[in-house]
Amino acid sequence: MEPGSRGAAPGGVSVSAVLPAGGSGERLGGATPKQFCVVQGRPLVSYAVRAMERISWISDIIVVVSPENIETMKTIIEKYGHKRVTVVEGGITRHRSIFNGLKVFAENEFSSHLLQKPEVVIIHDAVRPFVEEDIVSKVVMAAKEHGAAGAIRPLVSTVIASATDGCLDHSLERARYRASEMPQAFLFDIIYEAYQQCTDYDLDYGTECLHLALKYCKTNAKLIEGTADLWKVTYKRDLYAAESIIKDNLSQQVCVITSEKETLAQVGFLLPESLKSQIKVEAISISPSKNDSRLQNIISGQCYNFVCVNDKRCAIQETQEIVDVLEKSNIALLCPVVLISVHLDISENNSFSIGVDDLSTMKKFARETKKKNILVYGLLIQYKDPLLLQETVNSAAALIMALIKDRNPELIGQLLVA
Repeated sequence: MEPGSRGAAPGGVSVSAVLPAGGSGERLGGATPKQFCVVQGRPLVSYAVRAMERISWISDIIVVVSPENIETMKTIIEKYGHKRVTVVEGGITRHRSIFNGLKVFAENEFSSHLLQKPEVVIIHDAVRPFVEEDIVSKVVMAAKEHGAAGAIRPLVSTVIASATDGCLDHSLERARYRASEMPQAFLFDIIYEAYQQCTDYDLDYGTECLHLALKYCKTNAKLIEGTADLWKVTYKRDLYAAESIIKDNLSQQVCVITSEKETLAQVGFLLPESLKSQIKVEAISISPSKNDSRLQNIISGQCYNFVCVNDKRCAIQETQEIVDVLEKSNIALLCPVVLISVHLDISENNSFSIGVDDLSTMKKFARETKKKNILVYGLLIQYKDPLLLQETVNSAAALIMALIKDRNPELIGQLLVA
């Protein structure tokens, strides 16, 4: 369900979310805080906001950032069309930032416009971009029943304690312990009261919100087994892992578009069949300018990869028609779309049918569409020998998959030959 619509929250409670995003990213290294590091053309914090935003029953999303990054965060919200988001100035520590995020629901002195206080509030790190609605729903339901809840994961390594001399003192029995993850959820009144009672030591050195609810409100949190994708981006290597996951998520489906011309019918059949062993394929025979409802439905289903098969010498016009459709749909607003223009060369001579001028035009066109977050590549299928067509199509399918999975912006406008 898209942002802007409203579904029923689990248990019928009102729910909002607070995303602390005020960290400096010291462990990541570099000048840019990790929440603002760009992954696949988009800041990491935008992915976390989008994950919450897509859950229709979350009323408000509070993003808490350091004072110097308030304008940066507002620009991100505007650029990527985020809705229901309020930016709040953070404190000098994580707990002080979360407390500031909660205050916008309760203290007139902190906010000129109080938001509607939720029954349940979710707390989720802005550098955990892959949270799904299912686990959020589970912790919200558990928080409604128990007052507090949080996601956990098994420990990967055994935890040990060292003595003052630097030698092993003791180790913990790994099977008895769990790693505390996010999201966490609380009845708002419980977590807000806990923060009100916190000492300065808690606010400056504490990290665990569930512990505050237990310490100050005697609320035992329900622990919910989380999924493996709840990990937090902490080090530079985590950014590479996040990029790999995002690329994989974007590479789940492709739409193959052909016209109804007889010359394209065989390739229009063979190419999707060859791709089906590697990716979900939707194949349609249309003219994109006809605003075909099938193409619109595929785009609405969050398909980020399109292959347009044609038999023209330089098919910029046909490719532009699809770019126009994609641009109007806003699908490229959040993640880069791959658009591969497949040229079917059916000439009988051995000369290369696309000239230097055509290649130059394609590169220029691709540079312009890149500004719209649409990555355009060219692919030539030479239809010389019908007996070798299947082999050639298989080669084309392999190149298409490589372009989709890599999503390399440096290769836009290039013409590959199958």
